[in-house]
Amino acid sequence: MIDHFALGWVTPILSFLLSCAGCAVGLTCAARARVARGWASTAWLALGAISIGGTGIWVMHFVAMLGFHVRGTEARFNVTLTIASGLLAILVVGLGLFIVRRAGVGVLALLGGGTITGLGIAAMHYLGMRALHVGVAINYDAVTVAMSVLVAVLAATAGLWLSAKVRNLAAGAGAALIMGIAVSGMHYTGMSAMRVDEVASVVPADGGIGVGALLGPLIIGVTISTILLLLVVGLAPSAKEMEAQAKFEGWQDRQDEIQREDVFPQRRSQLL
Repeated sequence: MIDHFALGWVTPILSFLLSCAGCAVGLTCAARARVARGWASTAWLALGAISIGGTGIWVMHFVAMLGFHVRGTEARFNVTLTIASGLLAILVVGLGLFIVRRAGVGVLALLGGGTITGLGIAAMHYLGMRALHVGVAINYDAVTVAMSVLVAVLAATAGLWLSAKVRNLAAGAGAALIMGIAVSGMHYTGMSAMRVDEVASVVPADGGIGVGALLGPLIIGVTISTILLLLVVGLAPSAKEMEAQAKFEGWQDRQDEIQREDVFPQRRSQLL
């Protein structure tokens, strides 16, 4: 009745790889946000939220959904709800990264940030599912839904902890792999909660756009945004370089302060 792999293993593998890629870029941005100053830190944080929330979670969800099929129905997507679910994913990830950046990785900060972000990710998933029209009523198993929410909270908490700890390429790759597995696990746990009635004949869905119309813009948008993000990350100084620059600037400030303190007594003695 419900087939989550109508296109074979193409959609789960592709969605997983996109999730890992988005999380990898996002973790790199989060690492630079920790050492940057002022508006630059906020900009890196925003890029991290877009990478993780946009590509790592939202795009993963809808690429995986391309393989979803209910026998005897035609799937269509509500554009407004689809876009809203993407914005929600970016917003809650950004909020979680902000909490960890300001409060650190203490237990309360991680639990609070992870819970808020996880609930937001779960809301994104089910809002995205609300955007799906298949012409028949979709119901959900409450226990499985609760499990998917729990997985989302745990995944978000782990992701926020990793965002504050990753400092090199190897660690970032491993963390992105873990986050990709967690996000994919949450998605398919939530999808397994779906229930639909038996369909006797093909039922057309009302409104929205078809899977084909969604696929083209999604692929183009993801490709362009990923290239731009990789260019920004590749051309900008690394987190270690930014940290070294910040330490050097701090040393310069201290030296200038020492010089001012040395000059002031000399001028004062001359006046006396």
